[in-house]
Amino acid sequence: MTAGAARRDEAVRAAVERGLLGPGSPLVGLLDVTGIRESAVALRAAFDEVTAPGTPVLHAFAVKATPLVPVLGLLREEGIGAEVASPGELALARAAGLTPDRTVLDSPAKTPAELREALALGIAVNADNPQELDRIDALMRSAPSRSPLGIRVNPQVGAGSIEALSTATATSKFGVALRDEGAREWVVRAYAERPWLSRLHAHTGSQGVPLSLMAQGVAATYALAEEINRRIGRPQIDTIDIGGGLPVNFASDVTTPTYADYAQTLKKAVPGLFDGRYGLVTEFGRSLLAKHGTVVARVEYAKSAGGRPVAVTHAGVQVATRTVYAPGAWPLRIAAYDGKGRPKEGPEVVQDVAGPACFAGDLLAQGCPLPLLEQGDYAAALDTGAYYFAHHYAYNSLARPAIYGFAPDGRGGTAFATVREQQTVEDIVAESGGAHAGALTVLRAPGRH
Repeated sequence: MTAGAARRDEAVRAAVERGLLGPGSPLVGLLDVTGIRESAVALRAAFDEVTAPGTPVLHAFAVKATPLVPVLGLLREEGIGAEVASPGELALARAAGLTPDRTVLDSPAKTPAELREALALGIAVNADNPQELDRIDALMRSAPSRSPLGIRVNPQVGAGSIEALSTATATSKFGVALRDEGAREWVVRAYAERPWLSRLHAHTGSQGVPLSLMAQGVAATYALAEEINRRIGRPQIDTIDIGGGLPVNFASDVTTPTYADYAQTLKKAVPGLFDGRYGLVTEFGRSLLAKHGTVVARVEYAKSAGGRPVAVTHAGVQVATRTVYAPGAWPLRIAAYDGKGRPKEGPEVVQDVAGPACFAGDLLAQGCPLPLLEQGDYAAALDTGAYYFAHHYAYNSLARPAIYGFAPDGRGGTAFATVREQQTVEDIVAESGGAHAGALTVLRAPGRH
């Protein structure tokens, strides 16, 4: 058993003992603070190992992966910045104390107002396309900014095993497609005409993308930076943003691949990237948080259908949307705990672990071999620290669960801190237009009373 798994087991037991989990609160999220800190340290160490001394490096957490202010504050304390892709994510980062110099704005659909705010604050911005660059041109003419500015390119190196998460395909919606006719020349000219463009950004994809393909994307971006600087005749591009995307092993508690694996792969594939001529930005998300989160749900009922046991829990499509709708791409491991929060023992039985939503496909796991889950037990969906706390899906108006961070208390027990409170039914009504209950009744066709 890994140290993280041991901490998780202790946290589930402690959560039940303290009433954080139980009949009145049958669904919670748990975040392993120790594990998150360790991942941040591992990320920084891996790239420190391969970069020349004194190289400026910003590791910016992809806020979309776990958009929780306390998480961003914890990562800030560990030296990690923020990569944001919306006004909401920028607001979360600022609420967590992230300064503009530790923040990067990436998005394929930035409005003029978003760009104006970012440039006024001095936040780094990667322009996604020529039309966006035109908007930045106008803003720079009216109010020159200290923001580091660059262009996002698509190296078009191909797709991984999950098409929806592969951002460097021939037809990806992201960035300037380098292999399209005239695109590469346009990029070179854009830099030559704008001395304030100093960065180049690319991102190959995330889950399902192998390290070799990620390295190809970075190598293509580095080669373009070298070409631009050579053709312009000066080292105008001083920073390369390589994105994030390190895939996560969802099959066990082992962390693989590691940041060290990726950094060493890049060092071999693109040695010039690390010789000190370029600053470096990374934008990892899932790999920092996934292994350190657990969704724990009480088994409300245990039944059987067609001879197969079915545990009906409170965790389903509302917290595991991708898993429910695309289980082949997003399978989850499930751990069984008894009514006291202890790892459940006994022979494994093939069973389904179902959620509370009113459709047949609302399943966390199907045909899963586990000690038989019974009423009052707990089913824990593992490796859910990234995206599973971001993808709340309000099917059946199910509430967002409370989230607690945990860490050893130094006395042999577990300490908890509230990260997010459980959504109340009053919150749900308010979000659903409760303040405008009669709004539609006053709209009538002309002549009708």
